[in-house]
Amino acid sequence: MRLTVPRGAAIAAGLRFAARQGPWIERERLRQSRRHAPWTNGSVVWFRGRQEQLIVDGRYVHCGPASIAMSRAGADLRDVVETHMRAVAELELPSQCLELAKLHGLDVAKVSVRNQQSRWGACSSRRVITLNWRLVQMPPAVAEYIVLHELMHLRQANHSRRFWREVDAVCAHWRDSERWLRTHGRQLI
Repeated sequence: MRLTVPRGAAIAAGLRFAARQGPWIERERLRQSRRHAPWTNGSVVWFRGRQEQLIVDGRYVHCGPASIAMSRAGADLRDVVETHMRAVAELELPSQCLELAKLHGLDVAKVSVRNQQSRWGACSSRRVITLNWRLVQMPPAVAEYIVLHELMHLRQANHSRRFWREVDAVCAHWRDSERWLRTHGRQLI
């Protein structure tokens, strides 16, 4: 582990800070190790808001209701399941976003699905909505909130009180969704 302190700061103060943050540091180390751990038969992953156990059955891996064909026996389960989830996201999220945009009278230039590491979605000044494929791991209501959140940035390109009023007007459950994200969001792969 490495401790970095700002230029001119006392190393002793940095060490005291790190000591006070020990429980958080340990939780983060554990989370990071889980995030990069190989998936095996019996591993548990989030899919559509549920923690599903991966069950390998011959050339298939079952993840909740999904049965995913493996190209070969012994294939990397993380790659197989992640590829499936990304395909589901590519199929579902753009159409969901465009339907919600139409419902709320919004014009979207393009919707793309990406592998973002630190955000669930984005809205550009060019009216392009970018969504994280991991939305398919969340409960549908939480994923819908994120889509609506990004769409409301077409009306308010900030997080002002006006923006949150726009969100509240189209998504009454946004606070519950934010709570779910704070509790479980970091567990998503």
